[in-house]
Amino acid sequence: MNVGVFLPNWIGDVVMAVPTLRALRKHVGDEGRLVGVMRPYVAPVLDGTPWFDAHLYYDPKSKNRNFQSRALVQRLLLQELDAVVLLTNSLRTGVLAWLSGAPRRIGYARGFRSPLLTDRLQAPRQGRTWYGKPRYTPAPVLDYYLETAYALGCPPESPKLELGLTPQDRAAADAAWEALGIPKDGKVVVLNSGGAFGAAKLWPNEYFAELARRISDETNRHVLVICGPSEREVARDIVARAASLRVASLADQSLSIGLSKACVARAELMVTTDSGPRHFAAAFDVPVVSLFGPTHIAWSENHQQGAVHLQKKLPCGPCQRRVCPLGTHQCMRDLTVDEVYRVVRRRLTELELAGERAERVQARTSAA
Repeated sequence: MNVGVFLPNWIGDVVMAVPTLRALRKHVGDEGRLVGVMRPYVAPVLDGTPWFDAHLYYDPKSKNRNFQSRALVQRLLLQELDAVVLLTNSLRTGVLAWLSGAPRRIGYARGFRSPLLTDRLQAPRQGRTWYGKPRYTPAPVLDYYLETAYALGCPPESPKLELGLTPQDRAAADAAWEALGIPKDGKVVVLNSGGAFGAAKLWPNEYFAELARRISDETNRHVLVICGPSEREVARDIVARAASLRVASLADQSLSIGLSKACVARAELMVTTDSGPRHFAAAFDVPVVSLFGPTHIAWSENHQQGAVHLQKKLPCGPCQRRVCPLGTHQCMRDLTVDEVYRVVRRRLTELELAGERAERVQARTSAA
């Protein structure tokens, strides 16, 4: 069997699709082929993993014709697919799946694309909004994706996340550790302040800076602030405000998703907003403290054991808005540094008492 799978467009969602990819890989077996269709910018998330036999890159907004719809359809036809699994919800990808010639097209009946699908899944609903848009029940996207694999005939699959690292990723982390003067004793807490979803997900810079300073001063740890290319100034600002020799950032390093993965894999603990790198921690079995504001925790639940989710219960939330509609950003500003630090301190103590820190971190560092 040859199966194509359209991957999600967000980094974190791609990580949450891993159990589905694992299930599909097992289903097609050694004799079949699994073909991934993805945006070029999410491809490095899956570098070092064994699931795909071929990668087809697609970006309808790209000026590169090789990434546009016409070129993708031509490449899909050459794959002679028996089925296409859609982890996307758009009408556009439904049309592309139909044009692929695959006799089975599996996906959720959303975006007016039901006639294009042969196997239509229904997402749980809570009625409709006042203007008629379906109101979907908050539920883990990870499980939502797995249902598409089950519709194809895959047996039940573990929800555990996993990712790989390439030799280049490990070398980049080695170089960053050396450049930033970070010791290889495993006593490093990684902070991730970014959030591509929108400003409403962000915890204030000054809060992250105070947290970093307290971790470095009071727990004798190094703190590393990771970032994406558009977040360099935020990372620099956090380090400057923290004013500690043991607080550093990747802002002046050669950034890549692979570097971020490798740095997270080496961490003793991660403190993060609800964004893609949060799921890197789950994939590498790194304890994590996640800071939630406007987003419903259930949507991005990744079933990581021991993960701590912090969120303020407010009448206005979780609103799922990219920018605070009230202009107060209360859901994140009311989540204090004291509250977060207490949880961080407790988790570090728990890991030490359990005798896990040295063994787990050294194993991850040597592997990463």
